[in-house]
Amino acid sequence: MNIDFNLFMNDIVRQARQEMDAAGYEQLTTIDDVEAAFQRSGTTLVMVNSVCGCAGGIARPAATHAVHYDKRPDHLVTVFAGQDKEATAEARQYFEGYPPSSPSFALLKDGKICTMVERHEIEGHEPTAVINKLQASFEKYCEEI
Repeated sequence: MNIDFNLFMNDIVRQARQEMDAAGYEQLTTIDDVEAAFQRSGTTLVMVNSVCGCAGGIARPAATHAVHYDKRPDHLVTVFAGQDKEATAEARQYFEGYPPSSPSFALLKDGKICTMVERHEIEGHEPTAVINKLQASFEKYCEEI
């Protein structure tokens, strides 16, 4: 069987982006997108997306379901590690004190990092555990919507 790797990867990336769009996350694909989004007042959940299995099987489902909660971030955004490299690098500059990690989640308030759920807290865990971590962050930093 002969599979074109680039076509295969493009399909995976397209599907991963569509999942985040359907969940209501704004795609940040440029440095300008990141700067504009992170200048907004209020809370912003940033999902650092990737093509790995733990992103597809754990992080993206958690991103979709965690926001169905009484308290939730004002803004939902995503950057795609390995795809939108400059946007991801710019976003990571805001995650002070945390090493690069994907997939991961960062919760910002008025452009300042509050907390993160890093890859080691995602990989090997159930989506419900990640949802619980995210919702605990929402409880602490977000307002009821």
